[in-house]
Amino acid sequence: MKKIAIQVATLFGALLYVGSINASEPRTPLVPLPSIDDFTNGDGWGVGLGLSVEYESAYEGADEFEVEVDPAGGVQWRTGEHIFFWAGEAIGWRTLMKDSWLFQASLGYEEGREEGDSEDGRLDGLGESSSGGEMLVEVRRALGADWRYFLDGRISAGAIGTLGIFGVGTCLGCQPNGTGWEVGAVATFHDSELANRDFGVTAQQSTDSGIPETDVDSGYRSFGVNVNYRHYLNKNWQLFGEALYEHYGSDVSDSPLSRNNYEAEIGVGFTYVF
Repeated sequence: MKKIAIQVATLFGALLYVGSINASEPRTPLVPLPSIDDFTNGDGWGVGLGLSVEYESAYEGADEFEVEVDPAGGVQWRTGEHIFFWAGEAIGWRTLMKDSWLFQASLGYEEGREEGDSEDGRLDGLGESSSGGEMLVEVRRALGADWRYFLDGRISAGAIGTLGIFGVGTCLGCQPNGTGWEVGAVATFHDSELANRDFGVTAQQSTDSGIPETDVDSGYRSFGVNVNYRHYLNKNWQLFGEALYEHYGSDVSDSPLSRNNYEAEIGVGFTYVF
């Protein structure tokens, strides 16, 4: 909760610095997709501030679930078809090219798993998994008018390993202001460093925990389906929701740390756009 309070306070500080934008004019987002937020009104600053409540797996492969409250929103600056943004623990840039290519790059921080993440003691003796910075690069390609269908590719790499995500998506009932439903299906792949960070057990961890030593190979990780929703309650208030289901491949499911062969989460929240 202390971390959440710091992030919220920092967002308020940024708000006081950049001021507010004129919310009386219609907003035109960079791309009309619910999963890509744009708090600006064309060029200039945009600030969104809110909260989300999520019910999700306690850690990768857990059979325990938890409720988590997180800050939502961010600070953005837009010039033409470029947006520079800060949201949570990530800063980045995204741009639209030829109305059909969306590029995004960001730098963020990924926190490690802690033994206390399992209230049932499933992680006792494993210690804390590695944390560190990561870089994310994403490319989306529209396959139809108004981004009704699109291809999506993402690669994140850093101190904790490398993850690749490749998928397709469709926007259902989406409006030019970025509201509506978005549904995607993705396949994910990881390198051995990330695979063993999340699902491997070293010799020392095995001695300390009693869990069999496990080495997970790189390659296919999972197949997943995700849903995003965004709706304007009025000119300033946004309601959003998201859901994710990720089904692990056999190599991951066979790990003794995988108490479930899937990960799932559902969340809902609101954002006030200044």
